[in-house]
Amino acid sequence: MRTPIIVGNWKLNKTSREAVAFVKSLWSLVADVTDIEIVVAPTFTGLSVVAQALASGNIRLAAQDVFWENSGAFTGEVSPGMLKDVGCDYVIIGHSERRQYFGETDENVNRKVKAAHAHSLKPIICTGESLEEREAGKTGAVVKDQVLNGIAGLSADQIASTVIAYEPVWAIGTGHNATPDQAQEVHALIRLLVSEIYSTDVAAQVRIQYGGSVKPDNTAELIAQPDVDGALVGTASWEAESFAQIVKAVCNVFFIN
Repeated sequence: MRTPIIVGNWKLNKTSREAVAFVKSLWSLVADVTDIEIVVAPTFTGLSVVAQALASGNIRLAAQDVFWENSGAFTGEVSPGMLKDVGCDYVIIGHSERRQYFGETDENVNRKVKAAHAHSLKPIICTGESLEEREAGKTGAVVKDQVLNGIAGLSADQIASTVIAYEPVWAIGTGHNATPDQAQEVHALIRLLVSEIYSTDVAAQVRIQYGGSVKPDNTAELIAQPDVDGALVGTASWEAESFAQIVKAVCNVFFIN
């Protein structure tokens, strides 16, 4: 059984003080959860203080991006070694907002994924199609290209510890989410792609999470799908109560604490 993983992407929100207050509040609500990985992804400026606040809890730390070099003349970038040093376990790579606003390419995603693995960071690779691409019947082709290019050159052990997130661009921050059937269809495609490159055993280990307007009231039906192993949560992760409700909804689906 794959361990469900719920990641809260804070995007450009929360000062360091607000971040610490949030994780303390969240921990009080989910302290009894032991069989789900709960992860928060603050801004770079909040990572250090959040790491200290989470030192003895059951909540893991992720960064929202990373650069592929570990040092050098790259003004404004943050290296995988720096993220590991500050206490990160995960890093989100290739989010649609990075692709849309900052020119993130599949090639760059792959370089970042490899750099993350080289420093024992677990990458969360984001994939997803735009509304125009879905309406044109290109969902499968777009997601296939993003997945295959993103994981190119990874070993079986590396892909097994990689998380892949399906986030349809048309559902991010819009209030519209994919139906459970739509999510399952794409998640099953992603798992099939991994199995074709590696093996069915390896593919069975890879966690694939859904993202895109995930809320407490739609989490259970999405998570109940056989190939949906968690959620990458945006807006609903910015309040401790709503994020905790999503975690509890996952617990209820899997009948775990």
